[in-house]
Amino acid sequence: MNTGKQLAGLLLLTTALTFPGIAAAQDTGDSDPTVRDLPEPQSDDPVDPGDDEPDQPDISIPGGDIIVTGRINRNPERSATQVVNVLSTEQIARTGEGDIAGALSRVTGLSVQGDGFVFVRGLGDRYSLALLNGLPLPSPQPLSRVVPLDIFPTNVVASSLVQKTYSANFPGEFGGGVINLTTRAIPDESFIEISAGVSANTETTFHNGLAYYGSDFDWFGFDDGTRDAPPALQTFFDSGLRMSDVPQDASRNFNDAPITQEAIAQQLGNPNLILLQKIGDIPANWSAGLTAGTSTDIFSDGRLGVVLTGSISNSWRTRDITSQTILADFSLDSDFNDLVTDNSVLVNGLLGIGLEVADHRFRWTNVFIRDTSKFARLSQGEDFQDDDSIQQQQTAWFERQLINSQLVAELEFGDLGIDLRGGYARTDREAPFEYTFTYVRDNAQGEFSDSFINVLDRQTGDAAVVFSDLQEELYAGGVDVSYPIFDSLVATVGYAYSDTERYSERREFLFNAPTSFPDAIGNLRPDLLLGDAIIDFYDIGLIESTQSDPAFEAGLTVHAGYGKINWEPIFGVQLDVGVRYEDAVQTVDPVNVFATPLNSTSSTNLENDYWLPAATLTVEPIEDLQLRAHASRTLARPQFRELIFQTYFDPETNRQFNGNPFLVDSELTNYELRAEYYFGGQNSVSLAGFYKQIEDPIEAFSSFSDNAQLTSFANAPEATLWGIEADLQYTFDLVGLGGFFSTKDLLLIGNYTYTDSEITVGPDDITRLFPGGDTPASNLFQDGVPLTGQSDHLANFQVTLEDIDQLQQITFLLAYASERVTSRGTSGLPDIVEDPGITFDIVARQGFELGGTEMEFKLEARNIFGQRNEEFQTDGVNRAEINTFDRGTELAASISVTF
Repeated sequence: MNTGKQLAGLLLLTTALTFPGIAAAQDTGDSDPTVRDLPEPQSDDPVDPGDDEPDQPDISIPGGDIIVTGRINRNPERSATQVVNVLSTEQIARTGEGDIAGALSRVTGLSVQGDGFVFVRGLGDRYSLALLNGLPLPSPQPLSRVVPLDIFPTNVVASSLVQKTYSANFPGEFGGGVINLTTRAIPDESFIEISAGVSANTETTFHNGLAYYGSDFDWFGFDDGTRDAPPALQTFFDSGLRMSDVPQDASRNFNDAPITQEAIAQQLGNPNLILLQKIGDIPANWSAGLTAGTSTDIFSDGRLGVVLTGSISNSWRTRDITSQTILADFSLDSDFNDLVTDNSVLVNGLLGIGLEVADHRFRWTNVFIRDTSKFARLSQGEDFQDDDSIQQQQTAWFERQLINSQLVAELEFGDLGIDLRGGYARTDREAPFEYTFTYVRDNAQGEFSDSFINVLDRQTGDAAVVFSDLQEELYAGGVDVSYPIFDSLVATVGYAYSDTERYSERREFLFNAPTSFPDAIGNLRPDLLLGDAIIDFYDIGLIESTQSDPAFEAGLTVHAGYGKINWEPIFGVQLDVGVRYEDAVQTVDPVNVFATPLNSTSSTNLENDYWLPAATLTVEPIEDLQLRAHASRTLARPQFRELIFQTYFDPETNRQFNGNPFLVDSELTNYELRAEYYFGGQNSVSLAGFYKQIEDPIEAFSSFSDNAQLTSFANAPEATLWGIEADLQYTFDLVGLGGFFSTKDLLLIGNYTYTDSEITVGPDDITRLFPGGDTPASNLFQDGVPLTGQSDHLANFQVTLEDIDQLQQITFLLAYASERVTSRGTSGLPDIVEDPGITFDIVARQGFELGGTEMEFKLEARNIFGQRNEEFQTDGVNRAEINTFDRGTELAASISVTF
């Protein structure tokens, strides 16, 4: 805590020295109005020329623009017929966040959990929908079908729209809301921007950490071939044999197998991938980026623009984690300390080409994102049930990659509007050579009672290596047609198609020593334990633990059609009503990678169709006051990973997950009432109440086995969620104070969301678990408990002092989220709870010119209060830490130069 205060003071002092007056300003973002040519405003509702409205942010969504209204107003949140929040380029810049997930965490009712997953109004990421330019994206994350938004840097995004009420032009998988990212298209003028930055964390930078060598190109986020499957292992994969059919060594080869277990095992013992090393001083984080754009006039009324961005960041994080498990009486089963160091490298690029000809707009967007994490973990603790001490190490390499290409055409032929969208995307996640070594110290008296040994028998130590691969391809397209039937009524119809295919393979191999393996050899460190001579002399073989279900194919094909109208029967009354029909087939099937059949029953085949109505009524009873009422039905499908009966270790949550093939779709009924008052310009206040009823919500639950936490998923019978949210934004013109303040504005933004949810479980309710089948729901869920991921309280407060004549800005950001359940406890144990707490950040920006070149300098301090990551179980008296560590405070400085 003291460190955080010192850093806050240091930042403020530095800001005062660097920025005279500690002030700030916003720069102007790309201007790309999205108001269609609709009827002129009526004479009794003139446009106020005094309104200081910013340029309309560039927004590209299905069905055309969000603004379909008879009055001209450049505030998209006011003009939209649905409840939306829009972050423009300048608003994103004001938060100082490096990725779009962080920027969205400032929006009312939104929170970010784990690896960039955005939760809307307390509903998990399965209830959120992420689109890029109105088209869906595949996910490189095994645990989710929703793309994590922390892989999108803010420099590629022109605007972020969050729509919280459903409209039929969006896909039906809409629980909490939809998040639509619009990429940069046509710049106003040619530019080149070069940026670089450094940052340090008080818990990581220049502290001790862990690593392993890996390969020569790891710092760049790419492997140099070191982690390719070795020849012997690849021969085994290609043979179609089971490991149990592969001979131990050549002398026992009676099946004419092309390879032996010994040959495979010897090639799996690469010391560069195994040997865990201590780093004395972890280096600072760094980043660099280049963004360039140009535009030119073509034809007689056209404009062509090109935007190119590329960036790389290299960051380190060390977590000193307390990880405990408990028994039914809440006594400790195990108590471990895990030291984990991640070295993450994010490489991304975007090529966007935009064309405007008359009233037609074309956008071709190509995105490449590669996110790698080099993972090193050393864990030591006590197994109280066996009276053993355990030491475990893990080394791993996780690659996530997204390639996306999409073409959007927004055409206007007089009153007729036609939107065409098509895209292809592919994500890959590879985790080769994921090693785990477990050493055991028997605390009873004996020859090695003071030593950790590993005799490779799964009782007194073990060694395992995992190769996992995930590939997902998505083809998506759609057409939307809008036409004004008469002056006050616009009708829109559309068709959308998406086809997603995922292949997921996980192969785990356990090194297996004979019972004669000496304890003294078990004293060797991991790279020596798997040395060629040891493997050969002691006949160490392999067991494939994933032999029953090594690979799965999953698919989701959706055909959808919709119709909607936007009708203004009288001035000040707006009705947006529509219905969507979706027909979907979702499958998960085991893949037969062996020559002999698997006979696996872990398949899923969900074939459902839905009619999804939605209606929003907006009324303006008096000038500047808007009232909204909304009702709709939507759905949430199980994510692929939740269906796949295959174990997966998540390094972020430090636990294992396994799917449930018996999951079914969740259906939601949504209601909302909202009042909005606009003071002028961007100043506004709003108050809303919402209610959702969810049939068959999917919830995570946890069990503990052999000191390991395993999380799976099941359908709870029913849940309800209701809440209120309030939002205030007001800018104070400080010109009247004179002097230094004569060019200053003070911007205040505050929002608060209260959410209450409740699961309903009756004595006769059942749920289904694989492979057992029907199970009493009360075994997993307790009646009246909240949904997982839901915080009762979410609050954000932002104060910005900025100069209106130059880029000079300082922003104070305070965020709070109350406790939320991350997983259900089982066997009568309490739920696992996370406490996000309070985070306080400061972001300062200063623009200046040097030799005629525009430059921007930015300072950031994050988590100044030093809020910890706390995840625990408690019975009200006792508390067990599940995943608790210090996050530290982060200081960052960056500079950008624009030519």
